[in-house]
Amino acid sequence: MKLAGIKSVDNAHDDSVWAVTWAPATATRPPLLLTGSLDETVRVWKSDELILDRTNTGHCLGVASVAAHPLGSIAASSSLDSFVRVFDVDSNSTIATLEAPPSEVWQMRFDPKGSILAVAGGGSASVNLWDTSTWQIVATLSIPRVEGPKPSDKSGSKKFVLSVAWSPDGKRIACGSMDGTISVFDVQLAKFLHHLEGHFMPVRSLVYSPYDPRLLFSASDDGNVHMYDAEGKALIGTMSGHASWVLCVDVSPDGAAIATGSSDRTVRLWDLNMRASVQTMSNHTDQVWGVAFRPPGGNDVRSGRLASVSDDKSISLYDYS
Repeated sequence: MKLAGIKSVDNAHDDSVWAVTWAPATATRPPLLLTGSLDETVRVWKSDELILDRTNTGHCLGVASVAAHPLGSIAASSSLDSFVRVFDVDSNSTIATLEAPPSEVWQMRFDPKGSILAVAGGGSASVNLWDTSTWQIVATLSIPRVEGPKPSDKSGSKKFVLSVAWSPDGKRIACGSMDGTISVFDVQLAKFLHHLEGHFMPVRSLVYSPYDPRLLFSASDDGNVHMYDAEGKALIGTMSGHASWVLCVDVSPDGAAIATGSSDRTVRLWDLNMRASVQTMSNHTDQVWGVAFRPPGGNDVRSGRLASVSDDKSISLYDYS
């Protein structure tokens, strides 16, 4: 696999761009690119031309995460204002507004069937699961507090949950914390299973392989990308190459490669068979907060797409084949 830059849009937002995801194709349109920014907006882009389609407002502080339903019809944005806004992608009409205590809505992901929205709970050291038919919380997955050596130990505060990922079969949720640990839960039982260890700084991004419900990738401020057997609790690979924090990771639709973004201002492509970085893209001039492969589907049979977003307010779009 090789990346080729197609197009970059400077000043795509009025402030840092922290979030990017794809709304899958529907029967009436191709996939769309969604970006969220500290300028308090979510912007919708035509995915091959990077032409701005519309701007969604509704938050009163910066947008931290954007997630799209697997059917492509709805999406959700979380904000530093402690609200999650659920909206219709094509009409921009608000479907639901979900409220949380301060610092308790961070990264979000819909489950593979689209029936549950998982929201990383930040300071509550938990993940909330919202039913997408009623928009009510159906479960709260809490990370067990590790007993400290003395009552004054404050290690629990380091369990601030930054990231969340669903296994492709929808049976497991993994979440990454500020202290570098990754927690794995059984969704049906709403039960904590175990921690995955190996990172020693915040885990800001997680993604499962689309084909293997055991294989989990993590990106951390320690500069490393890890591959875990999330069921066997085993670290099976460490990939290093970024010069600074690794802020985001996504896996290609065929499961053969991952892309990462870093505060070293680069996007890297990694071959999973080689477990090595095979390409570095330097389109951005500031740290890269999001990378996202376009999902398969729709009538477009052209090669795949990868998008990246940055503190420099820009979006970059790449071909891969």
